[in-house]
Amino acid sequence: MSYRAYKQRTPLPVVANVPPKLRPIAQGHQWTLTEYVCSAGPHDRTFEERHDRVTIALVTSGTFRYRSEAGEGILYPGAFLLGNAGSCYECGHEHSHGDRCLALHVERELFGEITAGPSGSSRCRFRAAILPAVSDLAPISASLQLAALPQRNLALEETILAAINTVARVAGTNITRPRRPKAAATRRMAGVIDYIEGRLATDLSLAELSAYIGMSKYHFLRTFKQTTGMTPHQYILGRRLRAAATALRATKDPVARIALDQGFGDLSTFIHFFHRVMGVAPANYRSSA
Repeated sequence: MSYRAYKQRTPLPVVANVPPKLRPIAQGHQWTLTEYVCSAGPHDRTFEERHDRVTIALVTSGTFRYRSEAGEGILYPGAFLLGNAGSCYECGHEHSHGDRCLALHVERELFGEITAGPSGSSRCRFRAAILPAVSDLAPISASLQLAALPQRNLALEETILAAINTVARVAGTNITRPRRPKAAATRRMAGVIDYIEGRLATDLSLAELSAYIGMSKYHFLRTFKQTTGMTPHQYILGRRLRAAATALRATKDPVARIALDQGFGDLSTFIHFFHRVMGVAPANYRSSA
């Protein structure tokens, strides 16, 4: 079904937009990085807008529903919203309150140049609306969250261009993309993600998470993966890793303390996992800031 036919079948409600608060972070040639803080909730009607430029937005907190011509799904911390220039989209908070995103807006010309392949052809449009918080995106996610810290223009520019290239590459690979969620699944998964966020440093179990929303363990595991594109264990590890990466750059706390605070009970396991995903050891990641 085309997006036009889908919209005719399920008309959008009257717009009652709760405008997000915008905080400009950085700007370069043909791109801008802005933080969006939205306070909308279940009592606010959904709204439809248009992407003026190519949009790559990292969700840093909160959950919300996102729908565009490329698909529909639930966005959560660590996931990326993808928007094609000129396409309409709709966000909704039917089952959650507020969110925070780092939005990278890119001119079409720059996006086309970055995504051009060896043959000169360019993938100038995303074919998916959402990228799950897969491990391939963890280094870029951590770098974008640290973009607000003082750094040299060259380093920032390299971070932004690398982010665009990595997201475009991962979006074009055969990853497990979230399915269009049912309303009941969206409500339950948004609730369990909030539950996880408040207990990231604790030893969560499948039994605890499934009992929290009243599902069997198998049904919960299947529904979570269908909705988010990853398993609960993968989601929790990714969140802990990104939080640890931020702490390594933003604090002087010992590596062992950071590992413990973020829920990694064993230092050697943390170092091994960090090196495998981020490409460098925690100490080297800190010193490269």
